Amino acid sequence: MLRRWLGLLYVQVLIAIVLGVLVGAFFPSTGAALKPLGDAFVKLIKLIIAPVVFCTVVHGIASVRDASKVGRVGLKAILYFEVVSTFALALGLIVAKVFHTGAGFDIDPTQLDAKAVQGFTQKAQGDSVVAHLMGIIPDSFFSPFVNGDLLQVLLIAVLTGFAINALPEKARETTAHVVDRMAAVFFGVVRIVVQAAPVGAFGAMAFTIGAYGIGSLLRLGELVATFYLTAVLFVVVVLGIIARFCGFSILRFLNYIREELLIVLGTSSSESVLPQLMRKLERLGCSPNVVGLTVPLGYSFNLDGTNIYMTLATMFLAYATNTHLTLGQELTILLVAMLTSKGASGVTGAGFITLAATLSVIPDIPIQALAVLIGIDKFMSECRALTNLCGNGVACVAISRWEGELDAQRLRAELAAGPSSHLLEDAVPATGGATRAAE
Repeated sequence: MLRRWLGLLYVQVLIAIVLGVLVGAFFPSTGAALKPLGDAFVKLIKLIIAPVVFCTVVHGIASVRDASKVGRVGLKAILYFEVVSTFALALGLIVAKVFHTGAGFDIDPTQLDAKAVQGFTQKAQGDSVVAHLMGIIPDSFFSPFVNGDLLQVLLIAVLTGFAINALPEKARETTAHVVDRMAAVFFGVVRIVVQAAPVGAFGAMAFTIGAYGIGSLLRLGELVATFYLTAVLFVVVVLGIIARFCGFSILRFLNYIREELLIVLGTSSSESVLPQLMRKLERLGCSPNVVGLTVPLGYSFNLDGTNIYMTLATMFLAYATNTHLTLGQELTILLVAMLTSKGASGVTGAGFITLAATLSVIPDIPIQALAVLIGIDKFMSECRALTNLCGNGVACVAISRWEGELDAQRLRAELAAGPSSHLLEDAVPATGGATRAAE
């Protein structure tokens, strides 16, 4: 019995996280030195995510003869993402104002190390609204695959999918089949890479605790605790209401994706479980075509955890530096954050850069105050990634129901039965479409 449980990947990941915490707490220098393990796993995942997203989106569009249906699903997804993302941004803002998170810190920005955030602020200065929008267009067809820019990959995939869709029927079917076979190969690579999840989780967690220490979490525990509680509130209440409207329980859904949640907790990257999430959503009764389009799209446009973090952290810095913000400035933060959050990938650190970009439009808040958050950002990046994952999963089910392509009976049966007994079986989809495994 014990041997069978130890053979489950999510159990191995959970054990690795605990061991990482212990190593980082009792042997800080050793824990900090284990950073390459976590980085290597995330890099391996990033290596394969761009081609997986490309093949999935291309096949999803190319396999639908009615091009208007693709546009309809895409528009519904964008509309859903914007509405829910606005709720997330507003929730972070409201919670910060209600609890005055950061008040009483009396931080003097002139005493902070500006060099610590220089790299982030330089990146943010180039992220004006126009530059951000222009950044969607890649320099070449292959550059997004080299840089790992998912938003640019999505643009190329959409254009390629519609181009294939416009081919004569026989050529369209042949090309779509080739893309499907390519996807099977890439999912096979994912199946191999995901086996290293326990090693990556161990290294990432050991580094976090070893480098920053539990003390860094305690010193700014108010912000961390508020962020985690706000994220839980968003998942249970906002996503819970959406889930109930779609005919399922959010708690049962969280239990169904518990393996993916554990991997994200260890790696701080929601991208690390993208293929497995897509597989499980198909098993829940979502249409493969809807899954193949909305989930990759959500990884750039539906980052609920990042949205909560940006408004909450911005207000925290305002209170902490005794900076008074007018209602107009608060609304400006809300509007700008709606733009800067788009295209921020699920990889750890992206949320910090988008926060710097958001702060750049409110000069009243000293940009060097970001240095206060460096020590605890790693702790919050895990919550950002977890919330992003939950949001994208619920979004796909909701859009499938909206589109009339959700098998409600299958959804209830799968959630009642619980998750698969082995995560590796979910790494490669077994159903048709762009996410089907090679036979």
